[in-house]
Amino acid sequence: MSVSKSMTASLEGGLEEIRSSWGWFVALGITLIILGAVCILGNVMATLATVLAFGWLLIIGGVAALIHAFRMRTWSGFFLFLLSAVLRGFTGYLLLRYPLAGELGLTMLLASFFIVGGTFRAIGAGALRFPRWGWTAVSGVVSIVLGVMLLVQLPISSLWFIGLAIGVDFVFDGSSLVALGLALRGIPTERSLAAA
Repeated sequence: MSVSKSMTASLEGGLEEIRSSWGWFVALGITLIILGAVCILGNVMATLATVLAFGWLLIIGGVAALIHAFRMRTWSGFFLFLLSAVLRGFTGYLLLRYPLAGELGLTMLLASFFIVGGTFRAIGAGALRFPRWGWTAVSGVVSIVLGVMLLVQLPISSLWFIGLAIGVDFVFDGSSLVALGLALRGIPTERSLAAA
């Protein structure tokens, strides 16, 4: 019984703590919505920026892994770490040197992921027939169609798709944060409950 009371008190304290920050949730959500709209409207530039950022992250990760590999050079896994660092850095260099080819490669990878993942989702839902399995099967079919559309429209789709996908993700993530912030604002505080 006391464990239940302590958990309830802990949850109420945590809720009060984040409730006081509801404005930050709303501000972050609005910022993400604006950034998402910018990515959607400028999807070609957002795609290029994403590929370049990914390339730089791979290079930075490769340098860090290279330093780590040489610090652990007496370890038997040295060559595995060294190979991983070189491969990571070289992939980052290729993305920076040939960003349009990087866009094409990443779009092909995403299209393949949508097709394979959607196929497994649709077939698995049909085979298992769990409650409301039809929604999962439809979701799988939509993923397959999206993947096929991306492949059919290559190389043009590689110019805009990544930026559009990031923009849509930002808009939905921002919307959920705004909704959370507004919901937190509507929760009465402990002080208002005590005064009532």
